[in-house]
Amino acid sequence: MIRHISRILVTVRVGIKDLGRHKLRSALTMLGIIFGVSSVIAMLSIGEGASRAAQEQIKALGTNNILARSVKPADEGNANQSKQQHMAKYGLTYKDAERIATTIPNVKVIVPQREKREQAVRDRYRVEVRVVGTVPWHTDVAGGKIIRGRFLSWDDMRAKKTVCVLGATVAERLYPSGVTLGSFVRLGSQYYRVVGVLAPRGMVDTGGKSFDSDSNRDVYIPRTTLVERYGKITVDSMTGNFVLESVELHQITVEVKETIDVEPTSLAVRAVLDAFHPKKDFELLVPLRLLEQARETRRIFNIVLSSIAAISLLVGGIGIMNIMLATVTERTREIGIRRALGAKRRHIVAQFLAETIVLSILGGLFGVILGVATPAVVTRFANLPTVVTPGSVISAFGISALVGVIFGLYPAERASRMDPIEALRHE
Repeated sequence: MIRHISRILVTVRVGIKDLGRHKLRSALTMLGIIFGVSSVIAMLSIGEGASRAAQEQIKALGTNNILARSVKPADEGNANQSKQQHMAKYGLTYKDAERIATTIPNVKVIVPQREKREQAVRDRYRVEVRVVGTVPWHTDVAGGKIIRGRFLSWDDMRAKKTVCVLGATVAERLYPSGVTLGSFVRLGSQYYRVVGVLAPRGMVDTGGKSFDSDSNRDVYIPRTTLVERYGKITVDSMTGNFVLESVELHQITVEVKETIDVEPTSLAVRAVLDAFHPKKDFELLVPLRLLEQARETRRIFNIVLSSIAAISLLVGGIGIMNIMLATVTERTREIGIRRALGAKRRHIVAQFLAETIVLSILGGLFGVILGVATPAVVTRFANLPTVVTPGSVISAFGISALVGVIFGLYPAERASRMDPIEALRHE
């Protein structure tokens, strides 16, 4: 055993010595492997980072949640175009929330939500926001972390207090130097006292649905206060027409007791709403479905990226084979001398195979270093999330070693088949 290990070490040492005679050529040969390995690691890291970020954002919506949202029917939109003043009555109602809570057994909690587009103003600072009238348990179900102050309370709801909680973007725009709790922000014509600030949340791809995923631009006030201040009819003059809208609830968030019950419960919610909304003035979003789609997209994305990066390794392997074939031709006389001195074919194969494996392993090591450094640079300068996984590093390095074996076999076999007499005659 020790004797075999000693022979292998001698073969490797001789291989490194032979490669050292042509340092520049060896370095250039390794470039294909270096860039191949680094591209595999970097691409998988970027893909993994993007996938995890998307999944975390979807999870923030609540994997046990079902979101139903009011949607203006198409015929209401056509009526708006034909009339300067039009009353649009559509969407979800408190009765819908009550029906869902009482008829579907798997429902745990329901969060009713009503909204109004407004301009938030503080001193010379102003920003367009979505005023969300909601309930104290909103963050428990719909997500959101308070980083300063508190969220809305039952006392705020009962007393219809003019208090508000700011989304991250709103807080940053209105308070560039930092939010002062207890200060006042004007929404429309009414002033609201700031009692809390929410942490930033990522944007969520809702698959083209009308769900507003940028909750950072929201301002939360008690639902009872919103109804008290704005009434049941809202006015929309943003499009140039004077449009009156009557929408009781813009969104109902339904929390299901068990994740396994989300899919059947979503079908039950749709059935309940379909029975009382012939105009189809609502739509459903199931975050669990989005999460499953994101995971499947991640799998496909990784396969595609790995295939593209594998081409780089293939090119690197071809480069190694090309150089080793040229090396065999250059060292024909050396091969003849070794055979004449008693070297067997397996010794010649081992010698040239050792050189290709050394090239691919060294290239793989440098490629791993470059591949791990690249995602850090991308995160630093492009502000993109990246995640380097041990699996991507091990697989990329393993493939580089395998490439050395596969593409080194033919040159080594060709060298071993040379006729010793003809090789000695080679000039």
